[in-house]
Amino acid sequence: MKEQHKFSKAFLEKLVAVTNKRARVVIDHILENGYITTEDLEKTYGYNHPPRAARDVREQGIPLKTFRVKSSDGRSIAAYKFGNLEDIEEGRLGGRKVFAKQLKDTLYLSQKGKCAICAGNFEKRYLQIDHKVPYAIAGDVNYLDSDEDDYMLLCAGCNRAKSWSCEHCPNWETKSSPICAQCYWAFPDEYTHIALREVRRLDIFWDSSELEVYEQLKNAARNNFATVPDYVKIIIKKHFSEDG
Repeated sequence: MKEQHKFSKAFLEKLVAVTNKRARVVIDHILENGYITTEDLEKTYGYNHPPRAARDVREQGIPLKTFRVKSSDGRSIAAYKFGNLEDIEEGRLGGRKVFAKQLKDTLYLSQKGKCAICAGNFEKRYLQIDHKVPYAIAGDVNYLDSDEDDYMLLCAGCNRAKSWSCEHCPNWETKSSPICAQCYWAFPDEYTHIALREVRRLDIFWDSSELEVYEQLKNAARNNFATVPDYVKIIIKKHFSEDG
């Protein structure tokens, strides 16, 4: 059954301004039908991860409310409709916060021009500001104060890897900020898990001045019938064994 709504001109203008493809699908469907279900997103629009589509809308500053409905086969599934229109968030451009230039300058200085994950050196324009604890979990903590402790600079590759890992973490649904705060993707120097898996990760970035060393490492790994990551582990184990 369709739900009838009357929206203000300002709200409709906000919706029309959204260009993100998945967000556009969700918004248009809700405008026509009052809400959209995970079944609609999967079967009608072919999105295998419906919460991601809902997140796209929320990242545009549009509030969504999640509730439960019955699917076509009687299962209880999630559905989304517009939330409190007073909660519309300003200060977003293309779905991302318009961060102050000063915040990026401060982070670039404190991180010494390095990506917080792989420690690669990058020009400032190639690093992106990201929330340590994802916005979808904690919101914009201290955003108005531009507290750099809540943010990190990431290269494009690490930012994509973090997004994928976070979106496939069980905590993406439970939304516990303390759990995120113990994750590698939030604090790579001090963590207890990676997306709730008890594993450890080491990202190594080799810049142009170190390529010869990397090639030597790669050749040594090949000669020992090992991958580069496995061979690095062999070297490290041998080092600590000799020191012990």
